[in-house]
Amino acid sequence: MKIYNTLTRKKEEFKPIEPGKIKMYNCGPTVYNYIHIGNARNNVVFDVIRRYFEFLGFDVTYVQNITDIDDKLIEQSISEKIPASEVAKKYIKAFFDDITKLGIKKLTHQPKATEYIGEMIKLIKTLEDKGFAYEKNGDVYFSVTSFKEYGKLSGKKIEDQKAGARVEANKLKKHPADFTLWKKAKPGEPNWGSPWGKGRPGWHTECVVMSRKFLGETFDIHGGGNDLIFPHHENELAQAEAISEKPLANYWIHNGFLDLEGEKMSKSLGNFFTVKDVLKKFDPETIRFFFLSKHYRSPIDFSEEILKESQQAMKNFYSILSEVDYLSFQTESPEYSAKQFKLKGKFTEAMDDDFNTAKAVAVLFEIVKIIRDLKTKSNADYKNYAHLLIELGSALGFFQNIEEKLKTNLDSISENLIELLIKYRKIFKQEKNWKFADMIRDDLKKTGIVLKDRKDGTDWSFEKN
Repeated sequence: MKIYNTLTRKKEEFKPIEPGKIKMYNCGPTVYNYIHIGNARNNVVFDVIRRYFEFLGFDVTYVQNITDIDDKLIEQSISEKIPASEVAKKYIKAFFDDITKLGIKKLTHQPKATEYIGEMIKLIKTLEDKGFAYEKNGDVYFSVTSFKEYGKLSGKKIEDQKAGARVEANKLKKHPADFTLWKKAKPGEPNWGSPWGKGRPGWHTECVVMSRKFLGETFDIHGGGNDLIFPHHENELAQAEAISEKPLANYWIHNGFLDLEGEKMSKSLGNFFTVKDVLKKFDPETIRFFFLSKHYRSPIDFSEEILKESQQAMKNFYSILSEVDYLSFQTESPEYSAKQFKLKGKFTEAMDDDFNTAKAVAVLFEIVKIIRDLKTKSNADYKNYAHLLIELGSALGFFQNIEEKLKTNLDSISENLIELLIKYRKIFKQEKNWKFADMIRDDLKKTGIVLKDRKDGTDWSFEKN
């Protein structure tokens, strides 16, 4: 398996620290608002990476933080006129609701920042004692010039770091790129006691403490969106390595942006759609397919048209499974042939190449085509291919509610009525009365019944919208 490592800027052979086990960390949300569809991409990408490792037989420990104290969260509490803790509580619940609906598998640990303030203070004090941090007027800063390798993750040079978009301007700093480890509390703000007075930890320190708490000084994979490479991940790496003189993570993985009309989708730009709103129009699997149809490092343009194409693609999967009545042989054990193992190998080859889900999804479509051909020829081997489709699709997080999706819940009278309408439609077609033939087909589709004409007759399937 090869993974693109942001740290080395190349694909590298993946070697876990401990054989058979994976320890991975993905930066989570700052809970001051509903997550947008761009945040959803990150969660789906790392859910798939976790699922694929498990598909390969690895025991995965997957950790994601929740930042429940931050400047933006305090601003939101003022805007909503409720305490910051209530803002956090409200949007933590919304976050879990959204990722559950998106089919994100429950993580091993999802710690909140406010639960580990004590450990954060200890880490900052150690950095200060080692000469990597300094205090000014109740604030504590990390001195970037004290860490010789600062910039190695992002490729940015210290001498180029001037106050600007991503470097905070502050006359108290020794260097413009020095970043906050401890922030002195303003009147009325949430705060904790510390050796430097009342305040709260900086965002960059939170992730260092929580990742090391659950995964150790060095773990396998650290993930996040491209926007976190600098300054957030650069600053995490600097603190951790200054403390331990060991790598924080061996592989740094970053997913590409979700763009809207050529611009990165973000709350700060105001050009975003919440997961909550998109889920009102599209099924969670449609959204997952939309993300996985492109390589995780590539940018994706968000468009309703492409989402509709993704929706149709998922319908194609369920349609073929419905046609072969997959639920009737779901519990049977498959006996894969050499051809089926070859397809499985093609799938793993794609995923082993830096998690190339676009190529992996193409293998699923190849299987669908084979199932359709075999079904037409009344070849019973379609059952093994259907099992293979489910097995490989599940590794990507598809087919989580297969029974619900395929059960038509139609009684025998309803089924007889559908067959009767198909019979009448056939008569209309023989009489070249295309208007009434098309009317039957279109009206049935509105109710979720999709007709498919074959050489030897017409099949129908039930598709939920």
